[in-house]
Amino acid sequence: MDEFATARARLRERLAARTDASDRVLDAIERVPRHEFVPDPRVNEAYADRPLPIGDDQTISAPHMVAVMCDRLAPESGDAVLEIGTGCGYHAAVMTELGATVSSVEYHGSLADAASTRLDSLGYDVHVRQGDGREGWPEHAPYDSAYLTCAAPEIPDGVLDQTRPGGTVVAPVGRGSQRLLAVTVDEGGGIRDRTDHGGVRFVPLL
Repeated sequence: MDEFATARARLRERLAARTDASDRVLDAIERVPRHEFVPDPRVNEAYADRPLPIGDDQTISAPHMVAVMCDRLAPESGDAVLEIGTGCGYHAAVMTELGATVSSVEYHGSLADAASTRLDSLGYDVHVRQGDGREGWPEHAPYDSAYLTCAAPEIPDGVLDQTRPGGTVVAPVGRGSQRLLAVTVDEGGGIRDRTDHGGVRFVPLL
């Protein structure tokens, strides 16, 4: 048996107690081998519910935050999803386990290359490119939903424009003090409505 299977099961239990995420999301998180996404010196901390450094002053998000964001996005099987901030690829892997087709943009070339190789080796079919997340990835648009794993002063127009009307975008928004927002995109690429899911702390969008 996978030596980390018990750790993943325990993480699922903790997330079930801490969040209101659906069983579907919790099952997806339990299936993803988070230890494959953290640097070797941190492997023993992989299933702790906290962010961990992954290089280039970036972090892998805490599992409870991934659970909350995935639950708000709630992708259907086959949905096209835009991710801004690939990082190590962990969040994209969870979204893929939920049936989404993920196109991910990462500012740091070294992280983009490593994440693409890692995801491919683990069997996750995620499109990854290096670039400016503010511009999204128009070649694969429109997206059914989108999310940011880094904080922006406001949700970039490029992301809103590439998300279909009625689609959801989840993002940490704010300078210094950040709030996790879920917004619905309107027909003109603006915001139809929004919900606030509390204070958060993410690395900034570069």
